[in-house]
Amino acid sequence: MARRAPPPRPHLLARGKRAAQANDFLGRAWDKGWLPPPNLDPDNLWRIAAKAFGARADAAEQAGRCAEDVADFRERLSRLCASVQAEADLNPLGQTMAFGQLMRAVKNRLALGEMWAKRPALLETKLAPPIIVIGHMRSGTTRIHKLLAADPAHSHTRYCDAYHPVPARAGMNRAKAAIELALLGVLNPWMQSIHPMAPAEVEEELAWISAALHHSIYESQWRIPAFSAWSEARAPLPIYREFRRIFQTDAAVRGNAARPRVLKVPAFAEDLDTLLALFPDARLVLASRSSEAVLKSAVSLAANQMAVQSDTCDLAQIEGLWRHKISLREQRLAATLTDWRGPVARLDFEDLNADWQGAMAQCYRDLGLVLTPEALLAMRRMMAASEGGKHHGHAAQLAGFASPAAH
Repeated sequence: MARRAPPPRPHLLARGKRAAQANDFLGRAWDKGWLPPPNLDPDNLWRIAAKAFGARADAAEQAGRCAEDVADFRERLSRLCASVQAEADLNPLGQTMAFGQLMRAVKNRLALGEMWAKRPALLETKLAPPIIVIGHMRSGTTRIHKLLAADPAHSHTRYCDAYHPVPARAGMNRAKAAIELALLGVLNPWMQSIHPMAPAEVEEELAWISAALHHSIYESQWRIPAFSAWSEARAPLPIYREFRRIFQTDAAVRGNAARPRVLKVPAFAEDLDTLLALFPDARLVLASRSSEAVLKSAVSLAANQMAVQSDTCDLAQIEGLWRHKISLREQRLAATLTDWRGPVARLDFEDLNADWQGAMAQCYRDLGLVLTPEALLAMRRMMAASEGGKHHGHAAQLAGFASPAAH
């Protein structure tokens, strides 16, 4: 059966019909007392999340983690909740979605800790040197990521494992991911054209740093300038230690720790010095594209997510945030690369468009890797499958929009 095309996206801050209906229903339900509004107080989140663990909750919070990491998460949660409540101006649907995301972060935090207490050997998993794709979102990093992940000599993270990092039996995480993506598609009919996702497909590890409350995923959805500025200035080592623990767990459970994992998160550019301190044997792939093209696409993605959750989005503020993010990431990336002596490949967006096979062949040479016939065949299949993919719809959307701040 052919997949139904999304409705036209008339402007950057368009909201899907179902999201508007859900938002209106929640607002009425709260006004009439049918449902209580979500309580985003951090103590309330902890209290609810800890119920399932009972007397084990304190041990689960600390297991596998040093005192600094435990305290960092608590501080981040407190500041993020305060920023959301004071600055984000979320509508009823946005408040509900924020509650769900933050509750998941706390519950997963405790569930992971309890698992590590029972299976400490997971945190001793030896990982093959990873291949880390670095670049702004919308700069071709997803295509590079998927091409490298297609190589059977490499491993990758699946969507279901990124957003459900606590292993589950009988494919339950895939089922939960499928339900979540279906619901997201109902609420936001344009999301899949901007960033295609599927439960068992290749996915970036943004959710793993978000699990430790890195600012990246949250500032893409909510206006939280106080938290963003504080988090950007704060040493991110506790976040990336948690990232490594989740990575080790995923690799051990899936049995692919011996194969290089292809990692990709745009926010890595902000924190690359910290990431490389934990993975000093990494290979780097740097993606580049014109800053204005990156900006236009990034603003479109952020506006699409923010419009669902707030009625007072400001495109000028969104554009200002992403101009800042692009500049910050480029500055920090350049500073880190000054002292980096490991393998580096550089891939330009236009070069990939013109001759992806030639670009990937050069990438492998620069990284000191062998591009096997099996890998090239897998890459060709991936590219052929993507020809009719949903992501092409985003280019059509962008072509119909004026400059971001003009709306």
